[in-house]
Amino acid sequence: MRASDAAAGHTESVELGSAVSLFSGAGGLDLGLESAGFRTTVAVEWDADAADTMEKNAGAYFPGLREVLRADLYPLATGRAGGVTAEEILRVGGFGAGERPDVLVGGPPCVAFSKSGFWLDWKRDGVDPAASLLQAYTAVLAQARPRFFMLENVYALTFNNKASRPAFVRLRNEIRAAGYDHRWAVLNAADYGVPQSRPRLFVVGARRGERLPELPTATHHGDWERRKTGGGPRPHVTTGEALAGLVTEPEPEEIVRGRWGHLLEEVPPGDNYLHFTARRGHAEPVFEWRSRFWSFLLKLDPSRPSPTIQAQPGPNVGPFHWENRRLRVPELKRLFTFPDQFELVGKRTSVQSQMGNAVPPLLAERVAAGLVAQM
Repeated sequence: MRASDAAAGHTESVELGSAVSLFSGAGGLDLGLESAGFRTTVAVEWDADAADTMEKNAGAYFPGLREVLRADLYPLATGRAGGVTAEEILRVGGFGAGERPDVLVGGPPCVAFSKSGFWLDWKRDGVDPAASLLQAYTAVLAQARPRFFMLENVYALTFNNKASRPAFVRLRNEIRAAGYDHRWAVLNAADYGVPQSRPRLFVVGARRGERLPELPTATHHGDWERRKTGGGPRPHVTTGEALAGLVTEPEPEEIVRGRWGHLLEEVPPGDNYLHFTARRGHAEPVFEWRSRFWSFLLKLDPSRPSPTIQAQPGPNVGPFHWENRRLRVPELKRLFTFPDQFELVGKRTSVQSQMGNAVPPLLAERVAAGLVAQM
């Protein structure tokens, strides 16, 4: 197997262990673990297109994958019957009686805590039942007893509000109760070489008594919204650098429609709907200052990383390409650091969702390097 030696900046051959993947999506976390040297033996994913994507790429990118379990993990969180069990997951992964995986990895769906949805009362109040999918993860953790674990989620889970704080406290208490020490941090993907400013929460841990993995140190630095990030020696990788030399074909879905789509051509690269406000000196203002979400009519700047790419953007929600169109699928893969030859299954809306929900594989690899150091 191959494991990244992040400190030395090269890869070397090393024998590592097996990984069990929950909420696998299109496999961003798993691609990162594979690059670090682990082998995903079983994945659990409910979405049909995402499961098809994992299966389609198994031979080339997940050589140890025995099966994608198309199963609902929600009953595990509630104690109800009818869903997949931890025992079944381990059996399908090839683990015999008493055998344990080296790593449990997963990113439970984050709809209850997503920053983009806090304008909804039901999200601020924390009543979304999807929040309990965190408990599905900790239930498998307690029963599967892997040596290490890696959990990813939206960074808004760390916010001090009615929805996030109780859920995050509960999650950490359940991790401790399962017999694990852990540490957590919010990592911006751009600070680790990904051409996208995408802050995500990572929690890593080890069975009590094992050495606790370290989280990675930033390798890049730059701006994110109105703040500085990182501190690493290298500047952020830009969208212009990431997309350089990429040859793509036009896609029918790339045309920007909607009520305001015709305004996109006037937006300068890196700007958004605020270009059409009186405060910016527009001769014929269209919008009030800060009356829309920041990504409304947002256009990429080739000299900076991409802003966060969403899973389900509205008709006039970016980021859009500086050529005044939606991003094409090969461009999405580049901005997420998925391999160019990685195949995504489904219609364009499904592909957007799979990408927008994915962890950039390069970021996952950097985090997995901390597990490698303890192996």
